[in-house]
Amino acid sequence: MDTEAPEAQPTPEAGTEADAEADVEGDASAARSAKRYPVAPGHRVNVRSGPGTNYRLVKVLPLGASVPINCQKPGERISGPYGTTNLWDNIANGQFVSDAYVRTGSDGYVTIRCS
Repeated sequence: MDTEAPEAQPTPEAGTEADAEADVEGDASAARSAKRYPVAPGHRVNVRSGPGTNYRLVKVLPLGASVPINCQKPGERISGPYGTTNLWDNIANGQFVSDAYVRTGSDGYVTIRCS
């Protein structure tokens, strides 16, 4: 039985300008979001497409989740385990959770404001 994996060969499509731009954006986002913050224990938090409950539900975070915070934006005022706030945390492209459910250790901004 041959257990040696074949050597990966680059494809001609790899390395396009669009790929390079995506990599740069991904690197910048990864650098900002290296720190992860725990979601309130015992809560499955809704992830919305914008900073409010009137935005589309994207998914629900599982119990025990932790999230990166890429940027923060004011929105609908929400009360949760970590207080009442109008701050919403951007955890991925088009995905926001209320800061009232994320333990950041602060009542204010902990990273840049979303543009």
